[in-house]
Amino acid sequence: LEVLADKNMISSVIRNLISNAVKFTRPGGEISISAQTKPNEICVVVANNGVGMADHMLEKVFRIDKTHSTYGTADEKGTGLGLILCKEFIEKHGGRIWAESVEGAGSVFSFSIPC
Repeated sequence: LEVLADKNMISSVIRNLISNAVKFTRPGGEISISAQTKPNEICVVVANNGVGMADHMLEKVFRIDKTHSTYGTADEKGTGLGLILCKEFIEKHGGRIWAESVEGAGSVFSFSIPC
């Protein structure tokens, strides 16, 4: 798939989403990465069957005024700022980023950018 975008910014977003998926998925879990062209945009999805998040945590993940951090499955500590930067990078491209999650069942992080 081709899109006119800043390669470094989009690569950083994808790396961050994959890194988070690894951090919050137990050994033996599954992570999938996909992309598809939709009318006027490309959508990238990083999904996992990891620990997931409760709704009250999910609503904070892209907000700078509500930064928080949780520990990964191997007690890795994060800053909570990676997803906020992802949001900034995607919005600079005129796109959007969102997440869906079920506590105990995994998370799906998606973003789209115009093409």
